[in-house]
Amino acid sequence: MDWKARGREHRYRGHAIFSRSEGEPGAPVLLLIHGFPTASWDWEAVWPSLAQRHRVLALDMIGFGFSAKPTDYDYSILDQADLQEAFLRAQGVGEYHVLAHDYGDTVAQELLARQREPGERPALRSVCFLNGGLFPETHRARFVQKLLLSPLGPAIARRSSKARIARSMRAIFGRATAPSAELIDGFWELMSTNGGTGLLPKLIGYMPERRRHRERWVGALQRSPVPLKLIDGGADPVSGAHMAERYRELVPEPDVTLLSEIGHYPQVEAPAQVLEAYFAFRRSLA
Repeated sequence: MDWKARGREHRYRGHAIFSRSEGEPGAPVLLLIHGFPTASWDWEAVWPSLAQRHRVLALDMIGFGFSAKPTDYDYSILDQADLQEAFLRAQGVGEYHVLAHDYGDTVAQELLARQREPGERPALRSVCFLNGGLFPETHRARFVQKLLLSPLGPAIARRSSKARIARSMRAIFGRATAPSAELIDGFWELMSTNGGTGLLPKLIGYMPERRRHRERWVGALQRSPVPLKLIDGGADPVSGAHMAERYRELVPEPDVTLLSEIGHYPQVEAPAQVLEAYFAFRRSLA
């Protein structure tokens, strides 16, 4: 995969973390945070355009993609946020913007919550969310996700295959934007590298973690010290139009772009529309 060939290794808690960076050193920094169960390759379609205007940074979070996937590890959103902050510090970043998706939305919510707390950390200037479980009460988990959380989780993970992943992905994409065979191949490579499918029951622990920290993470949206934007694929059965409606109810002065025919992966299914909405958001900040 060309994406992997262009990456670098970053170390975190003794583990190898895959990262990508591109763009002019003096350009505004944009941190891309990927979702579950894939990795930073999710951003490939929008990467070149973003890199023309930003210093773009992305990594495969621990347990994902081409990064280390230790079996004896306490995976959590809080730790993934620590990883992102360590990565930013290692890159010498003083301030940055975030574009996040799915699992990455929750990591971004934690980074946002930390901006209101004491301590030295890079300054977060804006956050744009794509489809994700911003509100536990609107997250409609797929049946396979519920199984992974159950005592059957390890057995379900062992039965993972590219064909099963293909069926799961097609169910959450838009009708007219179904994933290609090449895209499924890429997703499967990311998930299966280093025995990653065996970690799915551990990684899926973010779902109860969202419920435990709801007040903190939803509160981060409601009391955000920086501008927020939501770009949502409305046809997504997991976090589509129903989640966008909840966002409008709970977030002050909501800035929402709803892509009504697009599913769970807007940056993959409709990259041009995502870029148009995101750049409009960033121009509004100027």
